[in-house]
Amino acid sequence: MVQRLTHGMTTPPLTAFDPQRFREVLGQYPTGVAMVTGIAPDGELLALIVGTFSSVSLDPPLVSFMPMKTSKTFARLRECGSLCINVLSGSQEQLARTISRRYENKFDGIDWVPSPSGDPILADTLSWLDVRVEKIVEAGDHDIVLCRVLAMDAPNPVAPLIFFQGGYGTFVVRSLIARMESDIVPAVQQAADVRAELEALAKRVNCEVGLLYRANPDELVTVASAVGPHVSMGEGLGQRIPVFPPFADVFIAHDGPEAEERWLAPSQAWDAAQTEVYRSRLAFAREHGYVISFLPDGCDDAYVDMAAAVRRYGSAALTPAEDRALRQAVATSEVSYAPEVPETGRRYRIGSLVAPIHGPDGGVAHCLRLSRMPLDTPGETVVGWLEALKASARVIEQRFAEA
Repeated sequence: MVQRLTHGMTTPPLTAFDPQRFREVLGQYPTGVAMVTGIAPDGELLALIVGTFSSVSLDPPLVSFMPMKTSKTFARLRECGSLCINVLSGSQEQLARTISRRYENKFDGIDWVPSPSGDPILADTLSWLDVRVEKIVEAGDHDIVLCRVLAMDAPNPVAPLIFFQGGYGTFVVRSLIARMESDIVPAVQQAADVRAELEALAKRVNCEVGLLYRANPDELVTVASAVGPHVSMGEGLGQRIPVFPPFADVFIAHDGPEAEERWLAPSQAWDAAQTEVYRSRLAFAREHGYVISFLPDGCDDAYVDMAAAVRRYGSAALTPAEDRALRQAVATSEVSYAPEVPETGRRYRIGSLVAPIHGPDGGVAHCLRLSRMPLDTPGETVVGWLEALKASARVIEQRFAEA
């Protein structure tokens, strides 16, 4: 019998144990991410990523972590005379992924210094604890490893790396969000000086024009927009867009090879062929000074799911599950991102045209984006749009340089 509670909730019935559901339910509880390092008796550097690190006791000072019994790395770590537990910062997500994928030579290309006991302390780690294993307790398919703390420090007190809903993320307090919002105010004020240029371009092409600013390494923000006659506004002021494929390619194209590989990394999990399309867009942007996307025949709403996901992103920081939904919307979109130079004599269904706006140092802090333009357009008209887009980008570059 189901009991009805006074506040309107009902007591759910008992069901058979479901391992997948167990993971999903426990995945709602965020945990920190730590890397346990050590040096094997034969000198091999060892590293194990765990999401189960915890404080246990103040007197004596004890901490714990819980590796799987099947872990070959922990089988070697338990032979070490000491270990170092590195609590990872939010900027070390890629490091965690790299270590998790490697079966040997885990520390190739990774900076570290020895702990007091000689084990690796990672560069930029949030905090570290030099420990000695006191006791190992069997617990189902895991071991509970109790460790005595010998030394510790917190050299980099920044936002931690978090594992939540099956994905990595970080933690940002509201005061940091507020400061980030205030950081775009100068960019919005600067954009006001070129509004007439945006409006003229929107009228010339009969489309929506957005001026996007790279507010931080992970986000673009719309700081100004304009629309042509009978075109509805899609990107309002303050719309935030994540920096991952296919977004922000004209920025990444000028950031160097290391930044390119970081940007491409998420797409490699979806489709290796699509990753190469994104890579080719970066080269195309450098060579031609713009990027272009195309809508499929008979599908005018190919951007709908992606646009909805981007709006959710802009409303607040996404949970890992929402982040995966956004990436899935991108991965399943029918929009074509394969770069192509428009030709006269053909007709095109253009999704967007984007040109970088370079700063005095040659870097890209803004871009100009055209969208919602007329469909089934002659190639010579598209060529004219591109000329107008690049001309406006040069005007804005000059205005910003003079400001």
